[in-house]
Formats: sequence, C-alpha cells, structure tokens
Amino acid sequence: MGIVQSQSIKNTIITFFGFGIGAVNALFLYTNFLGKLHYGVVAYVLSAANILMPLMAFGVHNTLIRFYAHCKDEKEREEFLTFMLVMPLAFIIPLLGIIFFFEQPISDFLAKENPMLRSFLWLIPVVGFCMGYFEIFYAWVKVHMQSVFGNFISEVVVRVTIMVLLFAVYFGWISKTAFVYAVAVAYLLQLVAMQIYAVYVKMPVFRFVVPHNVKSIFGYSMFIILSGSVAVMLLDFDKVMIPAYRNISDNALYSVAIFIATVIAVPSRAMTQIIYPITAKLMAQGKHDELNDLYKKSAINLQVIGGLVMLYIFLNIKEMYHLIPKDYSGGIAVVFMIGLSKFYDVILGNNNAIIFNSRYYRSVLLFGLLLVFLMIVLNMVFIPLYGIEGAALATLLSVLVYNTIKLLFVVRNMDLYPFTNKTVQSFGIISVCFVVFYFWDFPFHPIVNIALKSGLITVFYVVANYRLAVSEELNVIVRTMLKRVKMP
Repeated sequence: MGIVQSQSIKNTIITFFGFGIGAVNALFLYTNFLGKLHYGVVAYVLSAANILMPLMAFGVHNTLIRFYAHCKDEKEREEFLTFMLVMPLAFIIPLLGIIFFFEQPISDFLAKENPMLRSFLWLIPVVGFCMGYFEIFYAWVKVHMQSVFGNFISEVVVRVTIMVLLFAVYFGWISKTAFVYAVAVAYLLQLVAMQIYAVYVKMPVFRFVVPHNVKSIFGYSMFIILSGSVAVMLLDFDKVMIPAYRNISDNALYSVAIFIATVIAVPSRAMTQIIYPITAKLMAQGKHDELNDLYKKSAINLQVIGGLVMLYIFLNIKEMYHLIPKDYSGGIAVVFMIGLSKFYDVILGNNNAIIFNSRYYRSVLLFGLLLVFLMIVLNMVFIPLYGIEGAALATLLSVLVYNTIKLLFVVRNMDLYPFTNKTVQSFGIISVCFVVFYFWDFPFHPIVNIALKSGLITVFYVVANYRLAVSEELNVIVRTMLKRVKMP
C-alpha cells in the first residue's frame, strides 16, 4: 500500500487542516460574525446545491474513474475524456431550462415558511454546477494518481476564502447578504483552480468521438446520479427539510452540530481519494485476493483512526459547546447521533468503491430508492416532533439500514468481507476508553480541559492499539515515529 499510504497520509493531513479552518469558521466566525439567520441561509443554499451536484456532474466523476482503466491506448483515453467533459451538458442545459421556466412555483414551494430565501434560490443551481464540474476535473487527476492538490483546493482553499469573507463581514466591508453571494463566487474559484490543475497534470486533447461502450457509460452514469444523490441526501437532505417545518435559524444550530460530528469522517474522505481508483483497477484486473486484502486493511485502519477522532468529539463535546455562543447550544444529542452514523460509514472502508465498480452496481439502486423514501418519511415524522434532534434521528436510522444492506450485499455477492478479529479488538478499546474518560473532567477552562483529556485519551488509545497490533500499517507508522524521536 505504498502509494495509498503516502497519499492517504498527505490527504489526511490536508483534510484535517482544512477541517481545522472549517471549525474556526463554523464554530466561531459564523456564530459570532454572521448570526443564525444568514448562517442558516448559507447552510441551506450549500446543502441544496450539494444535493443537485450529482445531477450537474451527470455521474461523470465516478464514471470517468471506472471506465478509464478500460481504455486501451492514449488516443482512446483522449476521446474518452472529451466525451466525459461534454456529456453532462446534455443534461445540464435542459435542467437549467426547466428551472428557469418554473422558477415561480419552485420559489413559492421552497420559500413558503421562510420568504427571505427567495432572493437566494438562484444560487443553488449555480453552486451545484460549480461543485459538479469540480468533481469531474478532480476525477481526471485521480486516475493519474494525483489526488493531493485537488484535496487541498477542496478542503483548504475554499475554507480560507470563506474565512476571509467572514472577516470582511466583521469589519463592515461587505454586508451579510453580500456574503451569501460571495460564497457562491468562492465555489466558482474552486472550480477554476481545479480545472487549471487538471490541465497541468494532463493536457487534454479534444477528440469528440462517441465511445463504443457508450451504452454502458450512460447506464453507469445514470446509476451514479441516483446512487450519488442518495449518498448526498444522507448528508444534506435534513438541512433542506428543516426549513420546511422550522425557522431557517434552526439550520444554523443543526449545522454547528453536524460540522462537529462530520470530523469523524475526515480520515475516510482522505483515504478514499486514492483508494477509489486503485479499487477500480483491481476489479478491472480481476484480482480478488488483493481487493479483499485492501478491503480489510482500509476498514480496520479507518476504524482505528476514526474511532480516535470519535472519542475526541464524544468525550469533549460538553466543553466544546462552552466555547460557542449559548444560543447555539442544544445540539449535543445531534452530535452523538450523526457521529455514530459517520462512524458506521468509516468502518466499512472502501465498500462504496467496490459496489460502484462491480457488475452488481445496478442491483443496489433499488436499495437507494427505498432509502430515499425512508429518509423522507422519517424526516417528515421526526422533525415536527423533535426538531433538529428528529432530523438527526432520521439520518441515523436511514444510515443504519442503508449501510447494513450494502455490507451484506458485498459479503454475499462478491465474497468480500471487511471485518476480522481485529475489528472486535478495536471496538473493545473504543468502548473501554469511552467508559473510562466520559465522566472524567478537570476544573479548568474548557480549552485546557479538552487539551488535557485529549492527551490522556491519545496515550491510552495509541498504546492499547499498538500493544494489540490492531493495525499493521499504523504500527509501522508508530515505530517509525519512535525511531525518529530516539535519534540524536
């Protein structure tokens, strides 16, 4: 796992750094500079755009990775790339036409409970387009095993830009309303930067030829649109539904809790950037044993790393909420429920990459459609009853059902299994650590408490995992670090 380990470590560092900047934005700058109303609007626009993104990309960001390995020569790869860049436009142009002609009834429906949303709704397809084509150009560099810089653009550059914009609001250089529009410009800049880097990695030679396997490409893209929409809806659908039943300001409270919980998925996001194309290559070559080994290694490595991050959050969550304005409190239950759903995603390793690159990918489409129905119903039931906690509960239940179905599907149909006895050991360490430290608090400032407790958690957790050799790869990293520390 040389290239996987190298780029995964770099991506993890970059992603955590980006999340650090995002944490400052989400927990301190948004809450103190922007206020709940406009924070809720930004969360709504970005979530809705993210849901629209798979449609705008037309599934090409995954299709490109899957079929690129099947191209026989450079000429065929150039033709394939050209087709991938053009194909989404055949869907985007009619979609934008529909949005334009039905703008009034769409606006009336979406802004029924919160009329002030009406002036920002047009930003949703614009940001969705930028997100979609960003993913397409990012996929192009991924197939050339160059995922690090694209990850930097996605995780760091956008968040730094938003941080600058938030300070601009604070100093009175721009209004809060102008900030919402400026965020859309930040995503446009993200797209331009990714496009420039993709051209740098591999200058495309435009040859517009319809591929001989266009039927398979189109069918797979349609599947990715639907399955990708399912995955995105699991992440953002609740933030779009909350304003339908509650004040838009509740979205700000929910967004703070969601951001904290989402940090658990950072290691998975980082490793997936490079594991996805490797999974596609192994499956194209029919290397079942190597794929099974990669599946197990990715699952246990992510479980160990994700488990530590989850413990940091769960065991320090009360102190974290002491650091943000009191009117944003009340989301601790949301953090726990969303955190558990993210951890379930993490421990499945490259499960999604296996499904999307297998011949069975169409079979899981029905499961995804059932999930969407379940998710809509659960949100409609729980949000009016329990507010943002209801939205989190709906997400947790939906993820439990959907991920369990996908896991059993891979095990049964492809004879691949991610868990070993090390999985049980890891769960044991996480459970013991949680019980030992949950009621352990220091009578100091919240930041001091978080630092002290996190230090103790790290020592206990790392030593336990190292002694039991839960992850061979992580033990190698620990030994390497110890050797460097001992060097004069």
